[in-house]
Parts: sequence; C-alpha cells; structure tokens
Amino acid sequence: MQPKFEKMTNKELIQYALTHREDLEPLRVLYSRRTPDSEATFYPPPCTPEGEPIPENIQIMETAIRERIAAIEKKKESEKEEENECS
Repeated sequence: MQPKFEKMTNKELIQYALTHREDLEPLRVLYSRRTPDSEATFYPPPCTPEGEPIPENIQIMETAIRERIAAIEKKKESEKEEENECS
C-alpha cells in the first residue's frame, strides 16, 4: 500500500522520492503543485554568452532577492505575533 501523497508536504514528498527512486507518483504530485509558468517570475541572464557580467541584470536579481527575503521575514514576524495572541 502506497502512502497518500496528496496529504504529504513537499518536503515529505521529496524525502520519499529520494528514498524510493523507482516510484514516480510522488514526483507527479510534486510537479502538479508547482507554480504555473504564467505566474512564475523570469529574470534576465546575469552574464553574456561570452561570460561577461551584465551589471543591470545582476542588480535586478539582487533587488528581487532582497524583496523576497524581506517578504519571508515579514511573514515570519506576523506568524509569531499570531502565535503570541493565541497564547
């Protein structure tokens, strides 16, 4: 009997897939949970095909990374506040 993959977290699915490499079902479930390309954010390449850095593109990605980190930290803070309110 196989586990109920739909009820597993992504982390659990990845761990299961790594230990049961012959089983493709957890990979199908993971793939179905991914963000659709229509909602994904694509960034320009950081370097030219010759390997030269493109400073403008690197700046775009650095800004995006900083914004993402700030959003994650803000979410963690609000979750802590909610926990404190419930206690």
